[in-house]
Amino acid sequence: MSFLPALLAAASPAPSPSGTAPSVPSIQDAQESATQAASWVEENWSTWLAIGLRVLLIVVIAVVLRVAVRRAITKLIDRMNRTAQAVDGTAIGGLLVNVERRRQRSQAIGSVLRSVASFVILGTAALMILAMFEINLAPLLASAGVAGVAIGFGARNLVTDFLSGVFMILEDQYGVGDQIDAGVASGEVVEVGLRVTKLRGDNGEIWYVRNGEVKRVGNLSQGWATAGVDVTVRPTEDLDEVKAVLSEVGEKMSKEEPWNELLWGPVETLGLDSVLLDSMVVRVSAKTMPGKSLTIERELRWRIKRALDNVGIHMVGGIPAPAESGESDPTAGMAAPSAFANTSSPQASAASPLTPPSTTK
Repeated sequence: MSFLPALLAAASPAPSPSGTAPSVPSIQDAQESATQAASWVEENWSTWLAIGLRVLLIVVIAVVLRVAVRRAITKLIDRMNRTAQAVDGTAIGGLLVNVERRRQRSQAIGSVLRSVASFVILGTAALMILAMFEINLAPLLASAGVAGVAIGFGARNLVTDFLSGVFMILEDQYGVGDQIDAGVASGEVVEVGLRVTKLRGDNGEIWYVRNGEVKRVGNLSQGWATAGVDVTVRPTEDLDEVKAVLSEVGEKMSKEEPWNELLWGPVETLGLDSVLLDSMVVRVSAKTMPGKSLTIERELRWRIKRALDNVGIHMVGGIPAPAESGESDPTAGMAAPSAFANTSSPQASAASPLTPPSTTK
């Protein structure tokens, strides 16, 4: 490795002994310098070749390994897309599998895994190449460690959001189009990211929820929903007749469109939910498509009210009905007379404050 200083020394003009202008190098000096350079190259070409071959081998292995790992991840994601889990093999399970949602979820997972694999493989290859040139990696690794710790402390919320987003996507807690309750906000999922989830509220507002702030999630769009209607009637009504009317309403509704698609089960009359002195409550329930329970409940109330009115059964509840007597007592809303209203009564005298005794100087 002493060829470069020797070559520079040979190329520089040598000063004259008397301190005058330097002399011009002769042909013999140039031949000696060329001979030294050729001998240095001849001595070190094998080392250069070995280092070059090792670097080339590291690069080739890193590229091949990166391509193989990325292809394996892609095939795994494609297999996840093809093998969707059905629920009990029923038609409900088929409706639960959202192809577009699964595609977005698999793409997000695949992108994260491919990025991590590329970073690890290429980073390791770069460190190995630097080590081949006898570069001390200890300061570099120490600086990277200190920088990582500083970034970790400064951006711990960002790291928390990112990790929460990764696990949320891996566990498929919710996806685009789901109606969720995230605690800090609720609404329809518009966009799912690794750091932020975007929700659209009931009034059209957009909520940006950090994934690290979500402590619990209630997904209203997975599985099925339940529509429940409480029918309050007088306690003197015939329960068998009430049940027959409710069953007829549910059976008729389940055969009409579009309710036959929204109802995933028969409309059932569960029975008496409560019995009071002036009313009794009959519970009606049905299994519905996710997110359609309120629509089914409104339609059921409409149909039940009309059906009960047609057979002479009236629903009760809300503001109590006035008394059926012909005349009302005008003093019913007045308070009873009080003894304190008369200032000369013993009660008023006892309640009056005492006069303090006069003091003389």
